[in-house]
Amino acid sequence: MQDCIFCKISKGEIPCDKIYEDEISLAFLDINPVNLGHALVIPKEHFQNIYDLPENIAAHLIKIAKKIGTALKKIGSDGTNITTNNGEAAGQIIFHSHIHVIPRFINDNLSHWPTKKYKEGEVKKIIEKITQAL
Repeated sequence: MQDCIFCKISKGEIPCDKIYEDEISLAFLDINPVNLGHALVIPKEHFQNIYDLPENIAAHLIKIAKKIGTALKKIGSDGTNITTNNGEAAGQIIFHSHIHVIPRFINDNLSHWPTKKYKEGEVKKIIEKITQAL
């Protein structure tokens, strides 16, 4: 993708604050961090989102995200959020698959997601739909 900022970062055309690199992936600090140390793990090859990502590359990215999360814990975070946004409705802004590794702290005042309740009979219907789609 010619205009993909993460492809340009991966190729070295745009600088980044790199924290990890191998033949498949690159990890660097997010320029708009939720907390200091917030990192992004990307595949070097362009894939739009997790739906396009081959399973072996997805597994590799999770492995690297775990390493970074472990390093963040060693240097003082109380926990991490490891997440990926897939599609515009999920908040994806850059359409190159990536994983956020966000250090969390007990008193960082970040809110939790709101929750919903299932209506009577909805659980069974949702399970049916999901299992049929699998």
